[in-house]
Amino acid sequence: MSDVAAPKLARASARQHAFEGIPWRRIVILAGFALAWELYARWLDNALLLPTVGATLSALWSAILSGELPNRTLTSLRVLITGYAIGVAIAAVLTTLAALSRWGNEALGLLTSMFNPLPAIALLPIALLWFGVGTPSLIFVIVHSVLWPVALACYGGFLAVPPTLRMAGRNLGLSGGRFVAEILVPAAFPQILSGLRIGWAFAWRTLIAAELVFGVSARSGGIGWFIYTSRAQLETASVFAGLLTVILIGLLVEGVIFRTLTRITVQRWGQVQT
Repeated sequence: MSDVAAPKLARASARQHAFEGIPWRRIVILAGFALAWELYARWLDNALLLPTVGATLSALWSAILSGELPNRTLTSLRVLITGYAIGVAIAAVLTTLAALSRWGNEALGLLTSMFNPLPAIALLPIALLWFGVGTPSLIFVIVHSVLWPVALACYGGFLAVPPTLRMAGRNLGLSGGRFVAEILVPAAFPQILSGLRIGWAFAWRTLIAAELVFGVSARSGGIGWFIYTSRAQLETASVFAGLLTVILIGLLVEGVIFRTLTRITVQRWGQVQT
């Protein structure tokens, strides 16, 4: 009897694990949001102010089929990833120096106090003067928006590393970059990952805002330029389609890249996810 029941229990357990692996709560929340949007749009009955979900999806599909939205999206992603990578790299250098020397610590504290409160959009006039209208200006403001929150999160994580762990690393003869890479980074990785998430969100906001403010040429503009031109042509459904594209990319990055990174690092190491 037990031999017959065992396969059934195994299949039931497998189905339960598969069911638990699906983010049902998020799906329900998104469905509820879409339903509320659709009902309010129908009640408002003004497509110029708020298109329905169906009209937005139709505009999104049309923009995809025409090739315009994919091209704009790829343009934005190239600029975004470039600026994000540069910002994270500079943040890594600054936090490493801050962890290894008092001069680096003072420099990081002073620079973050000066520049972290400064909105990236406020640097647009300087970016225009230095780099002109185009991709370099966008990368400049994205680097600024990413650098400081990532650096603060990384260094805050370094400061939270227990003294016993630091002493263990010193007793093993670790120093300099090896001490940071093998002791501080793994121990502070939950905070570092949170900083990377925040930096990614800030990079998206800055990119879209910068493209909306001054854009680039019509041939090389990104999603922000797509939203801007759609607004100028009073194509509200296309505006929402552009916004929806940004949201979907954000959900994809969070649900695939950052969650996978969390699973193979933070959770595997037995650390608390932040």
